[in-house]
Amino acid sequence: MAVEKRLTYAAFIPLLLLALPILPSDSPSNGAGGGGGETLDPLAAKFVVRFVEYRLADEHREYLEDGLRGAAQPTPAASWRWVERRNPAAAFPTDFAVLEIRDAHRAAVVEAVRALGRVRDVHADASYSRVVLSADRPPRKGKLFTAMSFEGEDEGGGDKEVGCSSDSNSSSASWGRKLLTQRSQVTSIFGAERLWGRGFTGRKVKMAIFDTGIRADHPHFRNIKERTNWTNEDTLNDNLGHGTFVAGVIAGQDPECPGFAPDTEIYAFRVFTDAQISYTSWFLDAFNYAIATGMDVLNLSIGGPDYLDLPFVEKVWELTANNIIMVSAIGNDGPLYGTLNNPADQSDVIGVGGIDYNNHIASFSSRGMTTWELPHGYGRVKPDVVAYSRDIMGSKISTGCKTLSGTSVASPVVAGVVCLLVSVIPEDHRKSILNPATMKQALVEGASKLSGPNLYEQGAGKLDLWKSYEILKNYQPRASIFPNMLDFTDCPYFWPFCRQPLYAGAMPVVFNATILNGMGVIGYVKDPPVWQPSEDVGNLLSVHFTYSDVIWPWTGYLALHLQVKDEGSQFSGIISGNVTLSIYSPAVHGESSPRSSSCSLYLKIKVAPTPIRSRRILWDQFHNIKYPSGFVPRDSLNVHNDILDWHGDHLHTNFHILFNMLRDAGYYIETLGSPLTCFDASNYGTLLMVDLEDEYFSEEIQKLRDDVVHKGLGLAVFAEWYHVDTMVKMTFFDENTRSWWTPITGGANVPALNELLAPFGIAFGDKVLSGDFSINGEQIHYASGTDIVQFPAGGFMHSFQLQDKSKIAQDHSRTADTQNTPEKAKLYSVLGMMEAGEGQIAVYGDSNCLDSSHMFLRASNNCHDSRFEVWGTKGYGIQPTGTTRKLPEYQKSEASSTPNITVVTSDNIQDEAGLQRSLSTPTAAKFDKRIDYFGFIGHEEIDIGMVVASQWMVPCFAATACLMLYLSCRVQQRRRRRKKGLATARVASMV
Repeated sequence: MAVEKRLTYAAFIPLLLLALPILPSDSPSNGAGGGGGETLDPLAAKFVVRFVEYRLADEHREYLEDGLRGAAQPTPAASWRWVERRNPAAAFPTDFAVLEIRDAHRAAVVEAVRALGRVRDVHADASYSRVVLSADRPPRKGKLFTAMSFEGEDEGGGDKEVGCSSDSNSSSASWGRKLLTQRSQVTSIFGAERLWGRGFTGRKVKMAIFDTGIRADHPHFRNIKERTNWTNEDTLNDNLGHGTFVAGVIAGQDPECPGFAPDTEIYAFRVFTDAQISYTSWFLDAFNYAIATGMDVLNLSIGGPDYLDLPFVEKVWELTANNIIMVSAIGNDGPLYGTLNNPADQSDVIGVGGIDYNNHIASFSSRGMTTWELPHGYGRVKPDVVAYSRDIMGSKISTGCKTLSGTSVASPVVAGVVCLLVSVIPEDHRKSILNPATMKQALVEGASKLSGPNLYEQGAGKLDLWKSYEILKNYQPRASIFPNMLDFTDCPYFWPFCRQPLYAGAMPVVFNATILNGMGVIGYVKDPPVWQPSEDVGNLLSVHFTYSDVIWPWTGYLALHLQVKDEGSQFSGIISGNVTLSIYSPAVHGESSPRSSSCSLYLKIKVAPTPIRSRRILWDQFHNIKYPSGFVPRDSLNVHNDILDWHGDHLHTNFHILFNMLRDAGYYIETLGSPLTCFDASNYGTLLMVDLEDEYFSEEIQKLRDDVVHKGLGLAVFAEWYHVDTMVKMTFFDENTRSWWTPITGGANVPALNELLAPFGIAFGDKVLSGDFSINGEQIHYASGTDIVQFPAGGFMHSFQLQDKSKIAQDHSRTADTQNTPEKAKLYSVLGMMEAGEGQIAVYGDSNCLDSSHMFLRASNNCHDSRFEVWGTKGYGIQPTGTTRKLPEYQKSEASSTPNITVVTSDNIQDEAGLQRSLSTPTAAKFDKRIDYFGFIGHEEIDIGMVVASQWMVPCFAATACLMLYLSCRVQQRRRRRKKGLATARVASMV
């Protein structure tokens, strides 16, 4: 039924959108240096056509014209046109073309082009913007570039406060700096003078800087070899200053702001306009030109969340496969986890994070892990290294120096170091020795691990120029694994693995390591990896491996799936050993036999006896969908500058605080990366389902019902908003593809959740509720959640005064400036708890209180705080005394097929405690309408048991004070002190 309803909505949305005005295109005009050209026809869009081979553009054009004329259904001549790309790459063979296709014939033309034998695929020529998303300008479909640097000093030379707005998706905490004392130059801190003294200055190293350009006569640079323009603006100069600054950090020679490699040959690629706009085709042409002209190093101080932009991602692979070392910033979306930007999150790219001068991770620096592999796998370690990123000195547009902060300035710090290290290798041996894997090996193996940050914050650690130099000067091609040691007893560096021991019967713990193959661009695993324990007790550990069939370009993955065997269920101690594997690469020119290398990974883990069932929680990761798999909108509609849900929704990304709180309370959390039919419910106390977007198979629905009713599984569900009108308003017109981009769901897939919960008689509504309420003085914020409209008799329902912001949310989804009169707060049911056979169920209409992505926006947003342990540890499994207040039981209708009769909210009734409750059923008149089912929220202290204690559901709500359990336990504790010796009675409610 829910699926049919969603299909109905999907069919209805396009009809509504037809009535909306089509915004005029702001694609760039076709200038003399243009790479894409303007969409001349307002009812047409540009597409990138990729071919399977490189040819001159004229050959590709002739092939397309002949192919479309000879198609089974020939397309009209006026339905498409070839877009000329007038840039330096035009003199070289290319592997793509840009076509402008009219909307009326788009489907037919694209289908005909894709059918041609030499065509690889067709993609929209997406526009990129390197500015933070704003509420009044929704993003286009495709890669989105986040802001990468913060002004630290204005062009006039005066100190300037630097800050992030309180509604930034990066962090709510503003930060500033005052240059109180003169700091050492970043080149001096890393010891560049030691290499300069040995004659290494970056000479004969070709450095490609993809940015906003540079001025030819800039006095800070002695070796500007070439400037190229790939935009539609007729200029080669930098009018913003970012490209000049980046070049200054890498190769500047001014004594006030020196660069690392002053003799490096600078090749400035102007890929962004003055408005910081770019297009896919501009990047593809510029990348092709970098390959054709033999660049050694490439710096890209930009990034975005879309790792599924295949033309861009695969061109980066091709670029590194051609032995170009790419350095890229991981992004300024910290301190949030799961916010790595592409291409820095690719294993063949050196991803750079930021630190301050106190060796602390910069608050703005994005955190790992990578999210490509979710929900079925586990992410890789990123960043690779970190470098200074606050108040870095660099060149101004014309003359003088200034400071900037951000990972986009940490990236050129590392790029400058790379240029310096490249010059260490004699020029005639560089191509045979140096490659992206070689350089990454030198950087990560030479890095200094910082005390405090974990590996998903700092990667291998702080860049160490001298140690990397020592590794490179005597380097011989080899393969290695990063990281080469997994010590799960080392906290906090190996968080989250060090926070929870392994035990028998658990879901596999997965660690995703990276294979670095310095022997060749392509490699293979010679023999399957082998686990070699140090002692006999190590045989209790089962290690299963998955790894890259082909290691290309230069890198691959090695995933370790760790489980303790059943015979180790009572073992407690440390298991250590080594994982070994052999890598080989085809023979290079001049060699007769393949290159081979043996790699070793040290493993040390802590094992504990299998915990009791009531302490084990299973987190459903399988049913999560995130951007860029589709347009998955944000969970909190109060966040106007980031409309996408792209942080992974994993316990180790944006729910990492919840993970830590649960561990602090003594609970064990495992991750389910497969359907609900693939786990044994008898092993777990609670299944935790938070902010899920996917559908459920009928087999899953049936099994979950059986697990709860017959196997005693506790079920905790945190929903989100789902409002069709709001989703329609969030729909925007993609000017690149001339199509509407519609959310695939709301904050959560409420229709799917209702289908899952239907056997229990539970249903969420379609409200968008917001507000604040207090429990025992603790403020809880309800952010864009939904309400509960159906719940079984006999359960506990809890209501609060909240505002229905459905109308406001619709308007704010398009603009943050719309003025609306807030609706008067009403009482809405948002929390329900019930027994279902042998198990218990709790449902809550909002998950933002658990999501660390939103906790930085307001101090009262989190619904789990440090005080939860007061009741989280003492309230577990107690036998409370007293009476229980709950919804009245109803006589089961003989015609009903549901296990419980439901209570449907319709009529609001005010009780003396100030609570509203609606009871509208055929027999509602039989019962007292003055029902105070949660009377301790009111003014009186009543005789009530702790309605949230249970055998298996406490683990979830022990971490969530938003479920109001803290107060419940406090009431119970006061009662027990006053009435010691009274007989106890078991309460039938649950957590």
